[in-house]
Amino acid sequence: MDDSVVIAGFGGQGVVLAGKILAQAGMNHGLEVTWLPSYGPEMRGGTANCTVVLSNDPVGSPIVDSPTGLIALNLPSLDKFEPTVAANGVIIMNSSLIQRRTKRRDVRSFSPALNDLARKAGSEKATNMIALGAYIKVTGIIPLSTVQTAMAQMLKKEGKDKFIPLNRKALQEGYDALHE
Repeated sequence: MDDSVVIAGFGGQGVVLAGKILAQAGMNHGLEVTWLPSYGPEMRGGTANCTVVLSNDPVGSPIVDSPTGLIALNLPSLDKFEPTVAANGVIIMNSSLIQRRTKRRDVRSFSPALNDLARKAGSEKATNMIALGAYIKVTGIIPLSTVQTAMAQMLKKEGKDKFIPLNRKALQEGYDALHE
């Protein structure tokens, strides 16, 4: 197994946290992992993305030219990264903020209304967890329970225990939102 995903959006959408949680879940699942964040100096409102590579074998580099997956939380992210996704890859795009379809016909694309689902789960700030849950569903790379455990570990470590129930619910909502 060799899976790589770019998670991209505006600063403040939790892109880096979602990547960290996925990377931790991969390690917890016994996979080799790299995580590479990238964000502009303006942070909130600027662009942010991270790349996570999950593999059964040692990962040679955290830099990926053709990721197998993309989670695009906004239109600029879809515009920038859609062309880079490998053929037969997966694109999760946020139809709450993206009003177009993917241009690619050689990928599987899903467009749940991530912000709307996050509000339903309890907070629009959980959009990143909705997206991550949806990605886990369509790829099947790691069990959802492993991702939920990694999320709880990460938030406890950061002293943000009070957000665990909301994020657990958001991961489940995102997972349940997609039917293949």
